[in-house]
Order: sequence, then C-alpha cells, then structure tokens
Amino acid sequence: MEPPFRLLDLDLDRGTGPPSSPGHAVLVGLAARPRPVGGEFDVLLTAVPDPPRPWVGCPDPYATARLLRENVTRQPAASVTLAQVLRMGAALPAGDRLVVESLAYSALQGGAGFRHWLAAARPRIPRPAAEPVRLHRDGDRLTVTLDRPWVRNAFDAATRDALCEALEVAVADPSITRVDLHGNGPAFCSGGDLAEFGTSRDSAAAHLVRVGRSPAALLQRCAAKVTAHLHGACVGAGIELAAFAGRVRAAPGTTVRLPETGMGLIPGAGGTASLPFRIGRERTAYLALTGTPLGAVEALAWGLVDEIGEIGGRTPPARPAEFRVT
Repeated sequence: MEPPFRLLDLDLDRGTGPPSSPGHAVLVGLAARPRPVGGEFDVLLTAVPDPPRPWVGCPDPYATARLLRENVTRQPAASVTLAQVLRMGAALPAGDRLVVESLAYSALQGGAGFRHWLAAARPRIPRPAAEPVRLHRDGDRLTVTLDRPWVRNAFDAATRDALCEALEVAVADPSITRVDLHGNGPAFCSGGDLAEFGTSRDSAAAHLVRVGRSPAALLQRCAAKVTAHLHGACVGAGIELAAFAGRVRAAPGTTVRLPETGMGLIPGAGGTASLPFRIGRERTAYLALTGTPLGAVEALAWGLVDEIGEIGGRTPPARPAEFRVT
C-alpha cells in the first residue's frame, strides 16, 4: 500500500501543478530554486541556502524528500493529521487552533502508531518536584522559572498546572508589565515528561483537561508581556510554549526540535498554533515531520527566536542533592 505521501518536482512538472486539494496525504514540493507557489504544499524544499519563507533550504532536497517519505511511511496517521491540522489552522482564530490540535492529539493517543511507539519505549519512573515552577516578583516584573532540572524541566501535569497558576497572575494583574520565562538547569525544557505518556486511559477527558488547563491559551493572552529565555534543549513543549512569547531570546547552543510525529502524535502543547505564527505552517511541518534539530542561528534566521545572547537573570541552580541529569 502506498504511503500517504506525494512529491512534486516543480522543475520537471511545470505544466500540471499541484493537485487542487492535497487530500489525505502529505504534499511536498521540490525545486532547485524557490519560486512563487500556491498554498497547497505542506513542505517546500530547495537547494538554495537561506531561501525565503515558506521554502526550506537543504543541501540535497531529494535526500530530504526521501527522509520525509520514510517518516510518513512509519507514522502515516500522525503525519497526515499534522498536515491537516496545520492547513485548517490557517483559517481559524488563535483559540480554536488549540482546540483542533487537542482533538487531533487525543484521537492519535488511541491510534496504532502511538501504541506501537509506547510499547517499544523504555519504562520511566516519575520524578516529580514539590515546586515545579518558581515565581519571583520584583515591582512590575514577574520571573517564572521551570524548576525540575534533574529531568531537564520535562513538562509533566504538575508543571502544567503550576505554570497555568503563574500565568493566570500575569493575565489578571495589570501592574505586571513584564514576565520572564526561564528554565533552571542544563535545558529550558526537554518536552513532555515521558514518564506520563500513555498513563491517561480516557483520551476524551484528557482533551478537556488540555483545553481547560492550557498554558498556551494563557500565553496567548499575555504574550506582549512575556520574554522566553531559551537555553540547551528546547524539545516539544519547550519550544511550542516559548514560541507564544512576544519575545524569544536564545542562548548560543540552544537547539529546538519537534519529535512528536515520530511517536505517533502531533505537537500537543500548542505548537501547531504558535510555530506557524512565527515561521509558517510549511516550515513547522518540516520540523515536525523530519524531527530535525534547529540551532539557534537558523532559528533566528527563520524568526523562531528574536535574538541570540547569553541568558542572564536566571535563578540559582537547585540544591546539589537535587541536581542530577538523566
């Protein structure tokens, strides 16, 4: 059975053009040099370095297309769902994009692709924090720090709830004019806590929790106040949430990555709403479907971060007895 993947070489296929609707497939366009195209393509590849949006420059576009095909073949449901959610999102209000993303995420949680990934994943022991998010108020400035450094600030349910409480303060209090979002330890945030993956037995209830307790929705409401300070690995939720901030500052050596489709899922912390706003849906799809890490310099060129510089003003590290890296 053919995978739901369609590749169109725009240098060879000048006359026919893309299909009027991609349908239930990931549609990739490829050209030696970028050119104006319609909005039908999910990913656009070119050999030209640093091309304009929505194109992605790569040394060998054909090799990248093969990688995309392989990944779509491994996780067809997640890959097509990602493309569909990103296409739909372009026409939806910001809040509705989060609802559609969550509905799709819940559907995929019950799918064979995620179950297969979960069965192959090594078991992980939960390592919670008594205070997963720390707050510090200094006049009109609120500093919010993710504080589970021993798991690189992996995003668990307790962290989500604590971050919501912090952001609710920022939204409700007009005297707070600046919010600085940090991550303590070696990384800003390594994404969803894998120890909790697959523990929910009710995907419908999980959807209601995601939209009812949503840091992404709160960040949308106070984005103009927020500066996210990134360093180390910013994986999954670590970049999805940060991308909502009005300003994103990244330390040299920062890397971002979206691994979810390889797990049979799509970004579930708001990434299909936040990243397209900054880099477009085609580049978002490229990051998610390839799982390719993006360094700070390229993230700056794409507009995913706004500046590169050393991250100052971080809170002191956790006590030595607590600070351990897995």
